[in-house]
Amino acid sequence: MRLISLVGLMCSLAACERVNHIGKEPDFTPPTQSPERVAMIASGIPTSAPPDRQSDAASLWSGGQTSLLGDRRAMKRGDILTVAISIDDSAEISNTTARSRDGSESLAIPDLFGFPERINQGITDGASLDSAVDVSSSASSSGTGSVRRSESLTLRIAATVVDVLPNGVLSIEGSQEVRVNFELRELLVSGYVRPEDISRQNEITYDKIASARISYGGRGHITDVQQPRIGQQVLDAVLPF
Repeated sequence: MRLISLVGLMCSLAACERVNHIGKEPDFTPPTQSPERVAMIASGIPTSAPPDRQSDAASLWSGGQTSLLGDRRAMKRGDILTVAISIDDSAEISNTTARSRDGSESLAIPDLFGFPERINQGITDGASLDSAVDVSSSASSSGTGSVRRSESLTLRIAATVVDVLPNGVLSIEGSQEVRVNFELRELLVSGYVRPEDISRQNEITYDKIASARISYGGRGHITDVQQPRIGQQVLDAVLPF
């Protein structure tokens, strides 16, 4: 009964997300619950005192990000930068293995103090102890394997600096949701970047993001139809056959 109750609870929890958009389009994720908004609100304590605004406004050589020659790249908590994702990977692996082995052993005792002759007289016609032991073996094995994969993805997304590590590395997170009719496409990206890898256009490519986590998927009516039913997923995970 406990197992049945547990399975029923799992099914009900998994079905809540689908029931949420029955007869209507899926809801967006509330932006107030994202770590990006928290980072923008609490941008951290400045490391130096702000310059005098009156003297700074009259100078073209101000060091601020909003000045004419200022560095507008993301560098502190709450700043925004653009992540360019362009994945075009393909891999093809083919392996072939073949192995064979032959072996034979033979032992003959035609004269062993006359014992073979006496034994030959007592056994049936045609049998003989001249070849006492004759063993042969043969083994062979072969295997073939191949892997072929091709992936292509081109996207651009704005990410937010959610934390600055003690060594100066920036922790970034970004999310993007696009709803078309009853299908919601979702893009998530996170990882760690060095400030010097950010270009002057305040952009960075995905291959310069350490521990990159990129997710592109969606939810909605089309996704529900393409997935197995909840009961089938539970049975596939529980049944041993």
